[in-house]
Amino acid sequence: MPLAQPCSLLLTAALFGGMLLFAGGFAAFLFTALPMDQARALIRRAFPPFYLFVIVAAGLAAGAAAWVDAAAAGVLLAVALSTLPTRQWLMPAINRATDGGQRARFARLHGLSVGITLLHIAAAGWALVRLAG
Repeated sequence: MPLAQPCSLLLTAALFGGMLLFAGGFAAFLFTALPMDQARALIRRAFPPFYLFVIVAAGLAAGAAAWVDAAAAGVLLAVALSTLPTRQWLMPAINRATDGGQRARFARLHGLSVGITLLHIAAAGWALVRLAG
């Protein structure tokens, strides 16, 4: 399939860049540009669409990459699938811990979500390099 390679590369680059910009730029910017209560409210509203973006972009990238590189496709599919419980279970649990004033629980769950996001960014970066090669 002649368009599979450029499509998989473009979709994976969009995934990688989108995750990097959101996690490293937008989220950090909010907490420096807005008062803490406003930043928290906005970031809470921004995460569900962000996770949906990751699920859809990684799924599309995996589908395109399947025609080019099975290993990259598998990693991208794993990113999409592992984002589902992050969005549906972990994010609400973090919000409940915040709302309940459970600082230790929040710290553990937030640390887990950061670790997952960093792993997803690294996985997308690995797939991007692999697809570009």
